[in-house]
Amino acid sequence: MTIQRAHEEILKLILAAEGGAEQIEAAIREVGPERTAHILADELVNRADLHEIPGQDTAPVDIQLALAFDGATVGHVIRAGKSAEHEAGRAEQPHATIEADLAELLRAVLGPWRAPEAQVLRIVWHDLEDTERLGGTMHVFPVVKRLVRGTTGRHEDLGELSLRQGSDKWGLHFYTPHYDRHFGPLRDRPLKILELGIGGYGNPASGGGSLRMWKRFFPRAVIYGVDVFDKAPLREQRIHTVEGDLSDEGFLRSLGRDLGPFDIVIDDASHGNDDLIAAFKSLFPYVRPGGLFAAEDLQTSYWPGYGGSSRELSSPGTSMGFLKTLLDGLNHEEREHPEGHEPSQTDLTLTGAHFYPSLAVFEKGVNAEGASASWIPRQKMSYEEMSAVDWGEGLTADHADEDGPGQ
Repeated sequence: MTIQRAHEEILKLILAAEGGAEQIEAAIREVGPERTAHILADELVNRADLHEIPGQDTAPVDIQLALAFDGATVGHVIRAGKSAEHEAGRAEQPHATIEADLAELLRAVLGPWRAPEAQVLRIVWHDLEDTERLGGTMHVFPVVKRLVRGTTGRHEDLGELSLRQGSDKWGLHFYTPHYDRHFGPLRDRPLKILELGIGGYGNPASGGGSLRMWKRFFPRAVIYGVDVFDKAPLREQRIHTVEGDLSDEGFLRSLGRDLGPFDIVIDDASHGNDDLIAAFKSLFPYVRPGGLFAAEDLQTSYWPGYGGSSRELSSPGTSMGFLKTLLDGLNHEEREHPEGHEPSQTDLTLTGAHFYPSLAVFEKGVNAEGASASWIPRQKMSYEEMSAVDWGEGLTADHADEDGPGQ
């Protein structure tokens, strides 16, 4: 199965989880009950952090999932030991069985936050007195509890996730409070997220901390990571990696055409000024209305080694200089333009800009509110001149001053 097809299946289930029982059941039939069980088991394992349970590496635990659908039962086994694994089928001697309705479990795991928990969820404990098989402990209880936790509230702290997943967005940088402010309202939606730069340099198995952080923060999103190095070993459910030259505008546009449109784009790549400018120009058009584009590590705008300058602060060849030029576009309808001027696509779609130390977040939408009323004077007027103007019934010069130029 290709990565793209796997993502399409997951997105189908995520979207169906917002609907009614008939829509959910139809999606399960299309994807397949066994494949659906595999996807849900993988999500539960990812959220459970089973490696944090003391003694788990010495006493593996088998948990049987028994998921009812269309009059049959789909079996899937989660095995927690030195690593957490899962596979279709039935365990010979499971330590516990979690029984649930497959459609209800899908809604609980991949549905919107505060969606009903799996109503038919029953835990059957097996052979709890067999302490030798349990490794002499009862750590089967925390394993089951952590797995079940994945069906309930999922709003985890972004800073804590950054530390746990090995991302530098909190600690080395202090981006997570700003991301929480802007990304938080979107975290319960089905999203496509693109991050440029995976980390780990040439080591294929190194990096990916931010991708894993976003996966946990956005439980209903598909995450795409792009790097100049091959990072295929970091792929997992809902995370796909792409290898390519991030200084190549043609390659960047192909990402938008082939994988987009995106709800969020994050540029955490080379930090070179030219690369950041190319990324914004190429990918902002592929951000959905209501989506966001984040540019990180803007401190390099002042570092000559990255193409920046601490002297020419408004140079459009630096990242900050370029981003500053976008701000006038927010008010493009109020500006006096030469005859024949046409606003750029960025002017027409950039609806907000937020700057923080070394970070900027841009909002995408429709920037067409219309210019201020034509009767509002474009030149500063004295109080006497304003008093002589016929402002219309019920509108005095004092009230007009609220909407027009003051003294």
